[in-house]
Amino acid sequence: MQKTAFAAGICLAAAVAVSGCTTSRFGTYPTYQQPAPLNPAPSGQVTAGQLPPPVQPGVAPATQGTFPVAPGMEGATATDPNAAGGSVQNLATAKPVTREGMVGAWKVATGGSSCQIFFSTTQWTGGFRAATRGCPGDAANVSAWDVSGQQVVLKDSNDNKVGTLFPTGSGSFSGQTVGGMAITLTR
Repeated sequence: MQKTAFAAGICLAAAVAVSGCTTSRFGTYPTYQQPAPLNPAPSGQVTAGQLPPPVQPGVAPATQGTFPVAPGMEGATATDPNAAGGSVQNLATAKPVTREGMVGAWKVATGGSSCQIFFSTTQWTGGFRAATRGCPGDAANVSAWDVSGQQVVLKDSNDNKVGTLFPTGSGSFSGQTVGGMAITLTR
């Protein structure tokens, strides 16, 4: 008899507990409405055209687009590329850029700040090992370099081009990073 009374007590306690779940003392659960469907994206025609030239933040509009001039083209204009000795012949006779001449420490100016870069002749992904110190933007990613004709090519650790520079005088090179920033190297 005691076992049945105990079982009945448990059933009664369970019934009371379950009945509390169906009480209306606490109000009803709020009903939520589904959000209205979104309108489809507008459709139109795709057009093609020339993008404007890149602009460098913080540089006066009058000096925008004044990236370094290719070797031998100093003084040349868009209307007369052969002016001031800017012929292809002069470019071909310019002093060649050599790997040996690039080895060592260089001062870098890019993005409105300066830093250092070191070129070595240790073989590395994309050419030869390079290391930067305190460089901003694209220049911070330089880990390799090489010479290709009259230009110095800067690369990252994945062999992607970071920038290209041309000689602009004795111990100086100027060019542009892939991000559009002007970059110069000087000794």
